[in-house]
Amino acid sequence: MGWFWADTMPSAPVAPHPLPHQSLKDATPPPGCPMHKKSSASAPTAVEKASVPQGACPYVPPDTSTPASASTSAPLPEPSKGLFSRINPLNNMPSDLSQSAAPNQSQALPVSRETSTIPKGDGSLWEYPSPQQMYNAMLRKGYTDTPAEHVESMVAVHNFLNEGAWAEIVGWEARFARGLVDGWRICKRGEENAAAEIGQEDFLDTKWRETDIPPPKLVRFTGRPDEPTPKSQLLQILKKVAPKTFNTEPPFDRHDWFVQRCDKGGLCKEVRYVIDYYEGEPDEPEGEPVFYLDVRPAVDGVRPAAERLVRWGTDVWWRASGGVVREVKNMEAEQKNFQSSQK
Repeated sequence: MGWFWADTMPSAPVAPHPLPHQSLKDATPPPGCPMHKKSSASAPTAVEKASVPQGACPYVPPDTSTPASASTSAPLPEPSKGLFSRINPLNNMPSDLSQSAAPNQSQALPVSRETSTIPKGDGSLWEYPSPQQMYNAMLRKGYTDTPAEHVESMVAVHNFLNEGAWAEIVGWEARFARGLVDGWRICKRGEENAAAEIGQEDFLDTKWRETDIPPPKLVRFTGRPDEPTPKSQLLQILKKVAPKTFNTEPPFDRHDWFVQRCDKGGLCKEVRYVIDYYEGEPDEPEGEPVFYLDVRPAVDGVRPAAERLVRWGTDVWWRASGGVVREVKNMEAEQKNFQSSQK
């Protein structure tokens, strides 16, 4: 789902949420859409230089016994422009997709690219592919039966879901960028109150409101649709055990996003987020597509596991213990006391 495109290299090295959209009717990606499939390109690897044995002198003097005329050799061949040299290491996607119309293309497609709200590691913003680039990418992957007239809708879905995923990550970072204690303080009154606490207005709000902490940045990402997350696998097991309670279909895609998190002192580290993409039942009566994103930090250590536990546990406790009812009663009592004091 994350076909961002980086034309240049940077200068410096919960429960799922529904995402309906009024303008995406009939925009569900077809089953063969490559955003549902893992890219056939392998992870980029650096081309190694000829190695020198350990302990050997890196300088090899010329052979003086060789005539001078023999030392003049043919020009060195140009570096090979193979597959890996054309792969962008930030998104594992080709960086040289053409904006030209494909042969036998049934209609012209826009070549303009939309800028996202997602910052890169160098501070610039990621750009989404144009419809023409998306179409060329699908043809390159072998999806020659994709109707050109559907590509613009597919790009709209693609961009919309990525903005929603980033909004979820911004919500996580706003809760826990200052540490677990502050995260617990924000989360202790449930999800709705936590969103109000950090100022997040809706599920597409990506604005960073902390003034003393640098905003998070998406350093790189990769798609892993053929590697289901442990959580999605567990949900499928529970579906077999209790199908009436757990009736979730498997996610149609999975991504790992690597996010730079910095503290007030400027110390930064990389946090990996995992994203499961689900497709829900279409909205009635319009039949508009609905998507669910399950975004959470990967359990790569104690800290991300604790963040997930705090956010999930506080919300469950708040609802199970009647937190909303308590707040309503407290507000009513305060209102009565205020009215009494005015008499």
